[in-house]
Amino acid sequence: MAPLTILLLCLVMLGTSFLSGIFGMAGGLVLIGVLLALMPLPEAMALHAVTQMASNGWRGVLWRRHILWRPLLAIGAGFGLALLLWSLVGWVPDKPLALLALGITPFLVKVMPARLAPDPHNPAQGLAYGGVAMSLMLLTGVSGPLIDRFFLGRKEGGGGLDRRQIVATKAAGQVLGHALKLAYFSGLAGQTGDLDWRLALMGVACSMLGTTLARRVLEAMTDTQYRSWTDRLIGAVSGTYILYGGYLLAVAP
Repeated sequence: MAPLTILLLCLVMLGTSFLSGIFGMAGGLVLIGVLLALMPLPEAMALHAVTQMASNGWRGVLWRRHILWRPLLAIGAGFGLALLLWSLVGWVPDKPLALLALGITPFLVKVMPARLAPDPHNPAQGLAYGGVAMSLMLLTGVSGPLIDRFFLGRKEGGGGLDRRQIVATKAAGQVLGHALKLAYFSGLAGQTGDLDWRLALMGVACSMLGTTLARRVLEAMTDTQYRSWTDRLIGAVSGTYILYGGYLLAVAP
C-alpha cells in the first residue's frame, strides 16, 4: 500500500475513533465505507475488526463504571447464536449489497411499530437484536445502526439510559462482536485476507488516541444533545451508503 494511502487511512481511523468516542457510533460506519473503497472485502473486514476492537475496548475501559451488564449479556448471547448460524452458511456478500444493507437498516428500525420498538431493558429483545446485529456485522462489517437504535430506546429518554451508559455498554458489546467477526473472516468463512499487521498496529494506536481525545467532548454534552446528534449522524451516513451502494450496483457489469 502506498505511503500516502497509509497516511490517509491513519487519519481516517483517528477521526472515526474520535467520532465514535463521542457518540459510541457512526465512526465505524464511516471507516468501513472507506476501507471497502480502498481494499478487498475480506481484508477490509479484518482491518476494521482490529481497529474497532481497539477503539471500543479502550472506550469500555474509560467508561467501565457505566457498563450495564444485563443488556450486554443478552446482546452477547444473540451474537453467539448468529455466529453459529453464519459459520454453517459461510456466505460473503459483494460490496454493493453490503453497502445497501448497511444503509437501509437504521431506517427500517426507525419505522418499526411501537410494540416492536427497542427496549434495552428487555432480555428477549436483547437476544433478538444481538442475533440480527451480528448477522449484519458479518454481512456488512458493522452493526452500529441497529445496536444504536436498541440502546437509544423507544423515544427520547424511553430507554432509560444516559449517554455514558449507552456508549460504555455498546463499546463492551462491540469488542465481542468485532472479535467474532475477525474470527469469522479469518477462517470460518474461508475468506482469510492478507492483513498488513503493521497497518493494523497503526490503526490500534490511532483508535486509542481518538477515543481518548473524545472523552471531554462527551462529558460536556447533555443527553438531549447526544440523542439529537446521534439521529442526524446515523441518517446522514446511512443515506450516503444507500447512494454509494446503488451507484455500484448500477455500474456493475
